Amino acid sequence: MSKFNIHPSAIVEPGAIVSESVLVGPFSIIESGAQIEDGSSIDSHCVIRRGSKIGKYCKIDSFSVIGGDPQFLGFIQSTNSGVIIGDNTVLREGVTVHRSCYKEKNTIVGEKCLLMANSHVAHDCQIGDSVVLANAVLLAGHVFVGDKTFIGGGAAVHQFARIGAGVMVGGLTVITKDVAPYCMVTGRNAINGLNLIGLKRSGIDRSTIKQLKEAFRYVFSSTNTKVLAQDYSKHLEKSDLHDAIIDFLSFFNSGERGFATFISRKDSH
Repeated sequence: MSKFNIHPSAIVEPGAIVSESVLVGPFSIIESGAQIEDGSSIDSHCVIRRGSKIGKYCKIDSFSVIGGDPQFLGFIQSTNSGVIIGDNTVLREGVTVHRSCYKEKNTIVGEKCLLMANSHVAHDCQIGDSVVLANAVLLAGHVFVGDKTFIGGGAAVHQFARIGAGVMVGGLTVITKDVAPYCMVTGRNAINGLNLIGLKRSGIDRSTIKQLKEAFRYVFSSTNTKVLAQDYSKHLEKSDLHDAIIDFLSFFNSGERGFATFISRKDSH
């Protein structure tokens, strides 16, 4: 660990593992048991608590706190748990990520994510790669967010809810149910259609998008989405399906919160 990269006012406790190339700004605190890998930077007034593991080339902006205790009344503070932040992830000003409630478990934020100012990731969340949380997004405990999902500013997600890969969540949306992959959702659990722009940007071919549209129309033709997804799957040759189709249909096989339903523009007026 090079002292030249650590501001004199910063505190790096004995037992912290900090790569020599890491930059630590003024008045930041790196607790014993925290780990920060090559090329990452910790700006001023950050706190990286014990059990936190920050990957390579991450940027943690000012006033962020990583690895804070869960906001759970039954939590035992001596529990050995932590947070894992993947490589090339950026946390902007005032982001909070809380550690797991459970022994030897972690709250996980994937690689190449962007968590904008004042967003919050509660204990035991699992966030995939290339996820964007806009300003002031609130994720309650045990939330799952799939790869390449965008969650708009001020959106709030209920504990144990799942958001599939490639979802576009509108600003100020309230999510209390599971949102299937590749969908757009606004308001309160209101799916408006497929995230077609996101699918195209991900390089999904037209044939696959057409199949997704067909599956979407069938599954959301009534509120009994789980049964319809299982029924639709029975008539498909799995070996010929793109992973996106399999991900969409298999999403309905699990979950504890029920599923967000399709609200057409006509029905919303």
